[in-house]
Amino acid sequence: MNAILSVIRNNKAIFVANDGRLLKKCLLGFLILSFAFQSNNLGDIVRNVLVEAYLQVSVFVGFTLFVFIGIDSLTKFNVENFLNKTKTFHVPIATILGALPGCGGAIIVVTQFIQGRISFGALVAVLTATMGDAAFLLLSKEPSTGILVFAITCATGIVTGYFVDLFHNHKFQELKESFKIEFEKIGNTFVSRFNIFLVIIFVPGFCVGLLTAFRVNLDNYFLFSNFNLVESIGSIGAIISIFMWTLNPLSDFQCSTEKTRSFLSRVIDTTNFVTTWVVCGFLFFELLIYFSDIDLMAFFNVWIAFVPLIAILFGFIPGCGPQIIVTTFYLNGYIPLSAELGNAISNDGDALFPAIALAPKSAILATLYSGIPAVIVAYSYMLLFEI
Repeated sequence: MNAILSVIRNNKAIFVANDGRLLKKCLLGFLILSFAFQSNNLGDIVRNVLVEAYLQVSVFVGFTLFVFIGIDSLTKFNVENFLNKTKTFHVPIATILGALPGCGGAIIVVTQFIQGRISFGALVAVLTATMGDAAFLLLSKEPSTGILVFAITCATGIVTGYFVDLFHNHKFQELKESFKIEFEKIGNTFVSRFNIFLVIIFVPGFCVGLLTAFRVNLDNYFLFSNFNLVESIGSIGAIISIFMWTLNPLSDFQCSTEKTRSFLSRVIDTTNFVTTWVVCGFLFFELLIYFSDIDLMAFFNVWIAFVPLIAILFGFIPGCGPQIIVTTFYLNGYIPLSAELGNAISNDGDALFPAIALAPKSAILATLYSGIPAVIVAYSYMLLFEI
């Protein structure tokens, strides 16, 4: 959420500075880790959340990122040149780029719109289709659902994009200059020194997560007296991830988009970011239940008609963090798939940040436009398949 704290329009670049971010991240990380070392019931809840978040989510997200970033690193595909050569199909191409996990493809489309190279409909299409880093979480836990969401958001993005172009011609743009995105130069970050430790804990963590997914009772094999090896792996992995995210000077936006770092650092930095937000999502409803005795399942069932709308409105919040929390709620069975679909269509991930910085009117209007198909698709799915 705090991806861009300072955006300066300087000649023909967006300059993203990193001042002030570490203090906020350190505060959040300190709170989570301090609760984890409590010896009371609250500490038990936090430690269980860390284990579940790491072994049930983070290791699969890390593997998914390894595959996608690996493909991206090996292909060296130039999206900008491809868009320039295929002007007739800008809307479907922008939609597919937006639907790809992460925010990189969507941000490229946004910068192409700012330079006047694609239509406003293509911008609406990419913001409609993109799910940001929450896509990695959904694909890692429920691949079939992830593919379904991918197909629906793509179809919705293409239809919406062409429909918008009927009302807004190609000149509906605020800037036509050649802009690019630049980041504050950091060089090698301090936390990259800890990459090896996370890799060491990730390998057994992924194996444990895989066995757990296949319903193998690991307590029969890895429980030694009072020492639980599985819980230790999960706790250590989550603590290292949060620790590295806390001290990383890169913003969540940069973790997803900045490509000058090594392949391993890109995978680990993004995994740590997703891990932290998943932990926050888990803690939100666990601590809410602990302190208030509210039955969230019953609460959402009572207000089920409004849940998709709330998820859609949540999608208007810039950044991938809040959307990861919504996806976490879905994966834990608290909200229906219709709400997840609505959020996937309405949320713009980190792609909204550069759009707001350089073309605020277009960005806000495109975001509002994406909310219309989000309402239609979410409530249509609810009426057809969930009621």
